[in-house]
Amino acid sequence: MSGERATEPGGAVIRVLLADDEHLIRGALAALLALEDDLRVVAEAASGPEALAMARAHRPDVAVLDLQMPGSDGVAVADALRVELPECATMIVTGHGRPGHLKRALAAGARGFLPKTVSARRLAEIIRTVRAGNRYIDPELAADAISAGDSPLTAREAELLELAADGAPIAEIAERAALAPGTVRNYLSSAVAKLNAENRHTAAHRARERGWL
Repeated sequence: MSGERATEPGGAVIRVLLADDEHLIRGALAALLALEDDLRVVAEAASGPEALAMARAHRPDVAVLDLQMPGSDGVAVADALRVELPECATMIVTGHGRPGHLKRALAAGARGFLPKTVSARRLAEIIRTVRAGNRYIDPELAADAISAGDSPLTAREAELLELAADGAPIAEIAERAALAPGTVRNYLSSAVAKLNAENRHTAAHRARERGWL
């Protein structure tokens, strides 16, 4: 039954998946969206893996994904759904709208990118917009992304900087990345120089602030 498209007197109902690890926020959104005649929340999730499982089980029309969730973030989920369920439009909702996140979201096929400060009524409108095949990007987040520019880091530099962000020693980073310690040092030194930082920890912080990690 979950794969069927229910209808109401006004037309087809848009079936929605809500994914957010904050239960109160997710529950409040579900309750508010339930007030809209043409929207139906068919599944909820509190983590990236759970969001994927719920999407596979319920095949929603639109998936509203929190950017930062346990297991895998909303962008990774959107990227997976683009391949597995291309008919499901994805939206990223975030409380941390950093420029690099928007670019990653667009690259993953997300059709919406908006802050958590948006009203439930506006969220409902945007859900309809992306379901219709259009795109919605919050204007302020878009302006920030343009002004920030692209990340100067290579994929490998970003990967190793992410591993270094929690203070892990070179030997541990090298083991986790399956690289020689000297190679790791070279990559991290390059990342530090590109970000004009004092050390790898400061570099990781700056990269995260810009959404490049």
